[in-house]
Amino acid sequence: MKRSFCIQTALRSVGTLALAAAIQSNAFGAAAAAQSPQPCAPTKVQVRNTGARFQLFVNGQPFYIKGAGIEWGSPEKLREHGGNSFRTWSADNGRHTGQQVLDRALSNGLYVAMGLDVDHERRGFDYNNTNSVAKQFELLKSQVLRYRNHPALLVWVVGNELNFEKNPKVWDAVNDLSRMIHEVDPNHPTTSTLAGFNQKTANVVKTRASDLDFISFQMYCDIINLPKYLREAAWDKPYIVTEWGATGHWECGKTAWGAPIENDSTTKADLYEKRFRAVIEPDQKLCLGSYVFLWGNKQERTPTWYGMFLNSGEETAPVDVMHHVWTGSWPANRSPRLEGIWLDGKTATQNVRLHTGQVCVAKVAASDADHDSLSYRWEVMEESAETKVGGDAESKPARVPDLIDAPQRNETSLRAPNKPGAYRLFAYVFDGKGHAAHANIPFYVDNSGGNRPGATSTADRSQPSSQY
Repeated sequence: MKRSFCIQTALRSVGTLALAAAIQSNAFGAAAAAQSPQPCAPTKVQVRNTGARFQLFVNGQPFYIKGAGIEWGSPEKLREHGGNSFRTWSADNGRHTGQQVLDRALSNGLYVAMGLDVDHERRGFDYNNTNSVAKQFELLKSQVLRYRNHPALLVWVVGNELNFEKNPKVWDAVNDLSRMIHEVDPNHPTTSTLAGFNQKTANVVKTRASDLDFISFQMYCDIINLPKYLREAAWDKPYIVTEWGATGHWECGKTAWGAPIENDSTTKADLYEKRFRAVIEPDQKLCLGSYVFLWGNKQERTPTWYGMFLNSGEETAPVDVMHHVWTGSWPANRSPRLEGIWLDGKTATQNVRLHTGQVCVAKVAASDADHDSLSYRWEVMEESAETKVGGDAESKPARVPDLIDAPQRNETSLRAPNKPGAYRLFAYVFDGKGHAAHANIPFYVDNSGGNRPGATSTADRSQPSSQY
């Protein structure tokens, strides 16, 4: 199997060799080249306790993860901005096979924390059904056997946020998978991810899935409390932060009608840097690195909530921040910066209510550090009615056309929809250089002449409103 892979790699092209030469001469120098995946050689990855700290070692060299979660995002952009690894949630992501994902990582000098999609009860899986568990085991074992010798493989991620499951037997299944991986693939460690940090849950995992090399945590606004949680738990094991980024839609303030209030891209970028500097970067004893979420774009409550790129491909300010923390310098051209967005003279936290057909002013204020000429786009969408958890696929809310008078200007007029209900106004700002900013305001449309109560918003961007 290994020989066959090497022949295929050699036949693909000389592109990998050219890339290796380029890496050796780039700004990261010889150290980066030494830590890049090498064709035809399974990577030996270890977690070592050096006395002063836990560290990943890749082929004998220390390796700190500067990573991002990628579903269908660009590994090329990740390499360009200073990342060295990405994680997946499954081996085959629905568009590309695991082989294609790993090959693309290899061609970009990146390592992959490969996800194994351990199924969830919310999808109908029953961990009391031994036949189903056995079938899942064989399926995931086949994926491990298929990809275990790929030189871009870094870590096996056995399941995602399985602490949402009610049946603790899920951890028995995880332990069996980890044990199998260690038997057939001695070169790569195993981990499983938890949503948030809960000492009781972590202890259950350590007991029932003790074969895992370490546990990983996924936290958003609440990540600021992770050092406190670790201290209180007297945690002394290595970990990776396998998801972190924007404040979660379950942690933020909400309007009087229950719509979550999303931070604009500038506020998000500021919070990304704050959270990295305060939590991830300082823990040089236990933290093996992190994967920021999400290097790409997805619909989850809104089309912009978690993605660091627009669906049209533009980079937003959180990408600038990760470039800065990974490389020590800012990118040559940066995303526009937002000063605010208003609808009918109000911000998102002020419960904007309109009546059907009402015309009001919409305004967004932005600047650009590079003095690039800015352009604008507005759109109105129905408020998402999705209630899914765990990042499951959501449908994109319907767009409501013909409500914006001049969608290419930073100040324009909006005519409220004729149908009462909850909506969201989106503003996008582009610099013409591949970068953008975004903001949105939830608003509610009442019947013309109806009551328009001014309930107080629950918004407080600095504190989570719920726990995992």
